[in-house]
Amino acid sequence: MGLKELGRKIEVDYRPGRTHSELFLANHDLLPVPEENRTWRSHNFVAFWIADSFNINTWMIASSMITAGLSWWQAWICVWIGYGIVGPFLVLNARPGAVYHITFPVVARTSFGLYGSLWCTFNRGVMACIWYGVQASIGGSCMLVMLRAMWPSVNNIPNQLPASAGTTTKDMLGFFLFWLISLPAIWFPIHQIRHLFTLKSIVAPIAGITFFVWCIVKAHGVGPIINQPATVQGSALGWAMVSSFMSCISNMATLVTNAPDFASRAQSVKATQLPQLLSVPLTFSLTSFVGIIVSSSSQAIYGEAIWSPIDLLARFLDGNPSSATRFGVWFIAFSFVIAQLGTNISANSISAGCDLTALLPRYINIRRGGYIAAIVGFAICPWQLLQDSNSFTSYLSAYSVFLSSIAGVMITEYYFIRRGHYRVADLYDNRRDGWYWYTAGINWKAYVAYIAGILINVVGFAGATGRTVPTAATRIYELSFFTGFGVSSIMYYTLSTIWPPPGKSAQFEEIDESADGVLSDGASTGTSYVSDDTYVGEGGSPGGAEKRRSYMDTSSPQSPSATSDSKEEQPSPPISKEPV
Repeated sequence: MGLKELGRKIEVDYRPGRTHSELFLANHDLLPVPEENRTWRSHNFVAFWIADSFNINTWMIASSMITAGLSWWQAWICVWIGYGIVGPFLVLNARPGAVYHITFPVVARTSFGLYGSLWCTFNRGVMACIWYGVQASIGGSCMLVMLRAMWPSVNNIPNQLPASAGTTTKDMLGFFLFWLISLPAIWFPIHQIRHLFTLKSIVAPIAGITFFVWCIVKAHGVGPIINQPATVQGSALGWAMVSSFMSCISNMATLVTNAPDFASRAQSVKATQLPQLLSVPLTFSLTSFVGIIVSSSSQAIYGEAIWSPIDLLARFLDGNPSSATRFGVWFIAFSFVIAQLGTNISANSISAGCDLTALLPRYINIRRGGYIAAIVGFAICPWQLLQDSNSFTSYLSAYSVFLSSIAGVMITEYYFIRRGHYRVADLYDNRRDGWYWYTAGINWKAYVAYIAGILINVVGFAGATGRTVPTAATRIYELSFFTGFGVSSIMYYTLSTIWPPPGKSAQFEEIDESADGVLSDGASTGTSYVSDDTYVGEGGSPGGAEKRRSYMDTSSPQSPSATSDSKEEQPSPPISKEPV
């Protein structure tokens, strides 16, 4: 079998007659989501954030704040402030996806250009793959504790791996099993995977409350951390709190950037607004509160604060625990496995799938992209990254600067430049007179703004790595999300005012000008793809014959069909070959 034949066999399905450049812009997973697959309602977004917030990272997020010198209540206030601030940014960036039912890689084309958006997509995709591995490594620890609760002898498995591996045989067993059980969840399309989040939103809080009560009873109180005062005062206290709530914001930078991915499946725009605006600060704050109290109780039990819930559960299994203790540990560990699985799918697998689809749409769809993330996440040996937590934390903090600059450009484009006006057909068409062609498919103004948002934080980042830098640079970097977002936003607005792009509007109105259909907040808003390959505007009904346009070619009423190995949104037109 030659390379060309192999290439044809692994292609996703598409309609024949498309040029290479057209196949580089669209496949089924990049097209606007059909109306029948816009299944996410308000309660699904609430369940999503309950599911996403209940994970090991959120549980431990206050630990670094208390270690930095804050009291428990000051740390908790910082969590509320941080996630309360980031909520509006997430809602703002999600709206284009909810209105036009398109994912982050396609939304990014409106501001960065058809081909310029690929760098942004690559950035987010790389981050998702790395985080997939890291979360899987943490999930492996949960799996190991669960196995120990069932079979205590698991803890006595001899290590057969060399020291250079950075892990042990039993830890590798837990990681591999968690990685393996995650694979079936990647198979399900976005509009169906919401059921996993609903399950997690029920199981995880029950386990969290059980753990919370169990530790308080075991410690005969809430422990000494509750009575521990702050160890910093004055301006040091102020900047410690700023740094603390900024860490919460940076932790959400990835989800702010790719907010359109899930919003594209919303039944209505309203489902993506208030439910998310309230759920984000509430769910993350409650999870961190449980983490604070449980860790405080652990200090009363063992004489030291154990911030990792998995480490604490493992301590419960030391010695000769009763069968009741082992069952309790098993249930809580099992819930954490479900929690980590849901978080990995929501924050990393689906995000990577959407991003990698845009990078190579002829061969990759969301499902394949998710499996690529799983393979990469295994290959990078994530346990090695976690060994040097300080370096890894610095890397993640720096990466949020890149993402906040991207979000600054995207939000400014939608709300202040074209002000809701879209030309959806041009998002899949490389015509030189298209709105999003800019200069050879790249919007140089967006890149100038993006780089400016990064540069303002460069000196401060050097300080975070141990270099001696001015205090002002350090303070700017501590506000990196705001400085990156703000500078990129102001720069993009200024440049776009001086050199206005096609479609720049003075009035905010969410309208797709390629169909001349104003969109509302109803369940049938946005665009859809129908079986006769016509472009459909408001209400799902085709416009006049003169307004019917292809996403791929304005001269031909054809469009790519569904991806072969995805159950996501299957349109009815015939495809060019048998399923892969």
